[in-house]
Amino acid sequence: MRHPAAVLTCVVALAVFPHLAAGQRACGTSVDPYDSGGVLDPAEAAYDVGYYDLAVSVNPSDSTLAGRLALHAVTVAPAARMAFDLDTLLAIEGVMLLDRDGASARRWERCGGRVFVDYPRTLQPGESFALEITYGGRPRIAPRPPWDGGVTWARTPSGAPWIATSNQMIGADVWWPVKDHVSDKPDSVSIAVTVPGGLVVASNGRLRTVTDLPDGRRTWHWFVSTPISSYNVALNIAPYETIDTTIASVAGDSIPVTFFVLPEDYEKGLRLFPEILAHLQWYERRVGPYAFRADKYGVAQTPHLGMEHQSIIAYGANFDNRSMTRGADWGFDALHHHELAHEWWGNLVTNADWKDMWVHEGFGTYMQALYLEDTQGGERAQAYMESIRRWVNPRATVAPRQSQSAQSIYDGHDIYFKGAWVLHTLRGLVGDDAFFRALRRMAYPDSALALTTDGSAVRFVSTADFETIAETESGQDLSWFFDVYLHRPELPVLASQERAGSLTLEWKTAGDGPFPLPVEVRIGKDVHRVDMPGGRATIAVPEGAEVVIDPAGRILRDM
Repeated sequence: MRHPAAVLTCVVALAVFPHLAAGQRACGTSVDPYDSGGVLDPAEAAYDVGYYDLAVSVNPSDSTLAGRLALHAVTVAPAARMAFDLDTLLAIEGVMLLDRDGASARRWERCGGRVFVDYPRTLQPGESFALEITYGGRPRIAPRPPWDGGVTWARTPSGAPWIATSNQMIGADVWWPVKDHVSDKPDSVSIAVTVPGGLVVASNGRLRTVTDLPDGRRTWHWFVSTPISSYNVALNIAPYETIDTTIASVAGDSIPVTFFVLPEDYEKGLRLFPEILAHLQWYERRVGPYAFRADKYGVAQTPHLGMEHQSIIAYGANFDNRSMTRGADWGFDALHHHELAHEWWGNLVTNADWKDMWVHEGFGTYMQALYLEDTQGGERAQAYMESIRRWVNPRATVAPRQSQSAQSIYDGHDIYFKGAWVLHTLRGLVGDDAFFRALRRMAYPDSALALTTDGSAVRFVSTADFETIAETESGQDLSWFFDVYLHRPELPVLASQERAGSLTLEWKTAGDGPFPLPVEVRIGKDVHRVDMPGGRATIAVPEGAEVVIDPAGRILRDM
């Protein structure tokens, strides 16, 4: 992340072109346009984005986009070749290099979803460069949003256009040229969206102005003042009505809040709005201030289920508490609560590699149990944890050690339910005081950062960061715990054997190392915490006494 002053300028004019430009060269190895993340290409690792200036015209009548993008960045390594990403469904007409001496057309090479541009000389670290790119076309229609994303072209109940982008797993390059990697955030983004009259654009950041064009269209000018992941940049377009207020933040300032709702659902929106505010206030109390309050907290009703788009989360729950809980109603809108969780776990702290995505999803899932505990009591929270235990994949790794793409981490790893259960088990091990200190420090490692609104609190994290924080706050070596629960697929097994007058417990894991996780045992009416040095312990049991292992059900294990 860099300030726009240290710049790379890349101007992108979007238009619909029926052919590829003569400057394109053939490419040998094709890059999958829908594989976001993984190991960075050297031609993209060579520069750091500081600022995007996106202007896009949306035409609902033929499902096309047209506009302009400016990208500012600085080189961080010597390089004479740079690259950006763009879906192959969008045609490129030409590429220009811009410098102090003026613009010059350059030859470029398209390797599937990646476009390479050669610079006339080797740029040194700290130098800026500039590109101008013209491109356009009909972007990918999302097959199954938000999981398999792109652009959704829907209709409201009254028949008006209802358009939304969702592209976390496949990358923002499905609708605009971008450095498609989770490890690179611009410090700020300008977003100008032109749409037919009568439509409203709900996007990220703060609305600066709306301008009327001679042909009856309107342009909505949004500005994001803090670092943002490119996949979070979002378009939500409909004849929205807005519900607005401003609430006090725990940081001592205020948060503007806007709910963009379809006219047909305005009354439902009014009824949900107090709960939206209650969720936001609860998160601030539990984890720390809302980091993007300099812009807004926005919620936009969407034709797909939901997504954590920074400062404008997508809400498609249809005002149904059960929309993302497989039919269970826990007494609150679980979809909104979960997407809001990502403003902390995902947008404030972001995995630099998709292998650590459980920090987004596992933490976000566990926040729902904590919310139930604070609002409905501990038994209700434990009932929620038991309900998701049956969805835990006992043979899936939570945090693989090797770099991952977004697709692979969602498809092959249990980052939601197993991740949440790891946190629940950790809490039982280290105790509430240490656990909640670790939770807040993961969000804000320095309490002074919690008071900032300039984006300086936004940072990249890894699983190792949380492991270090948990060890520091608990004063314990937890490497054995995280190794088994996060980095290996197999759950530990707790073997037990009762003999006359005694109970023997023994942990069995796939590895050879120790697993000294203490176990609570209820003997009669009394609950004992049994230490397990070396992973094994034997305790006395009075004859005829009832024995229940882990009576509170707080340990994640293979049952």
